[in-house]
This record gives sequence, structure tokens and C-alpha cells, in this order.
Amino acid sequence: MIYQLQSVRSDRAGFECLGQLAKATRHLFADKLEMDMSRVNSFDANMAAPLGMVLARATDEFNSVSMASLPTAAKEVLTNSQLLTHFRYGSRADASPVKMPYRRFRLADEGAFEEYVHGMLTSKDITAMSEKVIQRFRQKVFEVYRNSVTHSESEIGIFVCGHSFIHDNRLHFTIADGGIGVRGAVRRYFRNHRIGSVPALKWALESPHTTKRGHPGGLGLHYIKRFSTMNRVRVWIVSRFAFYEYHCGHETFEKMKSDFPGTAVTIELNTANTGRDSLSSEVP
Repeated sequence: MIYQLQSVRSDRAGFECLGQLAKATRHLFADKLEMDMSRVNSFDANMAAPLGMVLARATDEFNSVSMASLPTAAKEVLTNSQLLTHFRYGSRADASPVKMPYRRFRLADEGAFEEYVHGMLTSKDITAMSEKVIQRFRQKVFEVYRNSVTHSESEIGIFVCGHSFIHDNRLHFTIADGGIGVRGAVRRYFRNHRIGSVPALKWALESPHTTKRGHPGGLGLHYIKRFSTMNRVRVWIVSRFAFYEYHCGHETFEKMKSDFPGTAVTIELNTANTGRDSLSSEVP
């Protein structure tokens, strides 16, 4: 099977694109999947996490996956993110090292993920940022991971990757799983299979809603609103047909055109934040 991928940015259209890829490869088994990348004119590196997740679903079904016709810019991004080394592309000696490379973790790999998180960024990497800001960012990333472990029931694991937008003083970090999605968890909790993706996500983001006893707090997702507000940055959540964005107290819910398997959370970090105003008053 040959599949032609389009450009993938860290937005609703990017996730819809990957949802279409997931649908096209859903029933592929013991076959060959060649990704025609000739039309990928731009690719945000953090999106290697959800792309890697979708492709992992294919490889776990005994399909071989390869990429072909990569434009120079996209090839550089995907090489530096270390995604290509997993799909028949060797590493380049001149590849730029990244602090948040693409990785796949099993649900039981909490120790390995904790090491990954502690290795993410230092104040030396981004001089304007204080170590306190970076530590809070690491903490939120780990909390999102723990939420995925608790609620996703993902059989293929959890996928992560980050991308720095240097000129905009922004960094995006995405965690994606291939689990049952927020809709699946909420439907099971209410024993109602008619609940849609958007209503399910709205319910899950309201504290203290939870689908598991002993785990308070809206599937563990509501806490990222505080982080977003304190840092004046954005948070995106995608789960099945639901797309959500939160920024400084304002939230939007949209229904996507395609079904994105599982859940993906993207946290933005303001790399120009010294921590003197926003995070200095945040309670850990």
C-alpha cells in the first residue's frame, strides 16, 4: 500500500491528516506500507509523536513501514527528531541533537520516561528561562504521562516528541497514546455508547470528574488549565473526533472531520519566561 501524506502542523488540520492515515491503515495486516512524503512541505517535529503512534499501530500488525520522497526540510526535521531511524532511515552524523526526541514507551516504562523527562531541557539550553520554569514544565509533562498510563489502556504504549519554535519563543511538547480515548472511558463510565467525543471531553475536563475511583480530577486533564493560565501559553487536547484548545482562560471545542485514535496532549512552553511573574506564585 502506498499512502501519500500531506503537511502536518501542530493544529487541528494536522491531527485530521493523521486521523485519515489511521483510517486508511486500520485493517492493514502483514503487508507493506510505503509513506509517500513528497507533499510534506512542512512538519512540526512534536507531531512525530502522533505520527509515530499511528505507524506503530501498523508495524504491530506485522506490516513493514518505509518512507520515500522526503523533501529536504521535512527530512531534516524528522531526522533530527529521530523518528526516521525507526522506519528504514539511518541516522545522520550531522543531525542536530534535540533535547526532546521521538520516543516510544510502554505503559510499564515509568522509570525510563522519568529519566527522559529529567533529561529534557536545562536553563543552559534556553538562557532566558529559569530552572524553576523548566522544572514546572517537566512536572506537567510527567503528570500527562501518568494520566495516559492510568486511563488510556493503550496496548501500543505512549509516544512523545518536542519541537522548539526559536523565533517565536515557543516550545511544543506532545504526548500521544493509541488507547481507548476520552470518549471510550466516559462511555464506559456512564454505560452509554451514544456519548460523542466533544461532550465526553467537556465532561472529562471539569474537576472533579473522573472515570476511575481513587483518581480525582477529570481524567487528570483539568490541571493543565492552571499551568496554561499561569504561563500565558496554550494547551491542545485531541481525542477521537474532539479537538480542544485552552489559552488564558478561554477554551474552544471543535469536532474534527476524521477520527484520531487515542488521545494526544500538546503543552506549549514560553521559552522567554523567566518565571519572575507567572510561575513564581504557583503552588507545586
